[in-house]
Amino acid sequence: MTRSLLRPVLALCLVLIAGGAPAQAQEAPAFTAGQRAEILGILRQALREDPSIIREALAGLEEADRRDRSEAQRAAIAGNADALFRDAADPSKGNARGDITIVEFFDARCGYCKQLQPAMDALLRRDPNVRVVLKDLPILGPNSVLASRALLAAQRQGRYVPLYDALLSLRTEPTEAVLRQQAERAGLDWSRLRRDMDDPAIGARIERNLALAQRLGIEGTPALIIGNTLVPGAIELPALERLVAEARAALNPR
Repeated sequence: MTRSLLRPVLALCLVLIAGGAPAQAQEAPAFTAGQRAEILGILRQALREDPSIIREALAGLEEADRRDRSEAQRAAIAGNADALFRDAADPSKGNARGDITIVEFFDARCGYCKQLQPAMDALLRRDPNVRVVLKDLPILGPNSVLASRALLAAQRQGRYVPLYDALLSLRTEPTEAVLRQQAERAGLDWSRLRRDMDDPAIGARIERNLALAQRLGIEGTPALIIGNTLVPGAIELPALERLVAEARAALNPR
């Protein structure tokens, strides 16, 4: 068997060893004991002669898995487009009529979310046609939930973004005492804010965000949706600008 033919055979064997198989393989007849022995013998000889074959086969499998995940994420984004991009209840920053909308899932206690914010703010300064939708995703404990409740309550007083900016710059825990201090500095009525924080409707909004993140396969914060791409983790300004440019190009193909 030639080296070029060994690669697909080895890839198939690795899939079978891993416990899965493509549809075509599942439809094929099972190997006989003799055929299995012959294949294993060929593989052993080939790997002794050229160990790079297995590295290339594994890389091919990883690339196929990455493509599958990417396609699944694009389908999930398309299937949840209204909840992501067109929910009138969501707070936002930037140009409300911008041609590109970025959706940011964040936790106010998340260090990586805080790390991302300077790049996001710089993007909004440099690109006046970007809108950022903010999705509270409090996954880091009780103080995260408390901060999200405060933010969503602040939205009722038209002060979501000032409190958001304050909390994302915070280097201490957003305890209730700290939230009160930051809220008052942001011009909020604390008594009203505190009452609104306990409104079941705010809890329901947080639950919707958590369910949406789960449907999209989001496993941590921050997570950005830019066009049809899900970007996990904090990224730098050049990467943000590149992804925005790609999303804009997809809207206006030449």
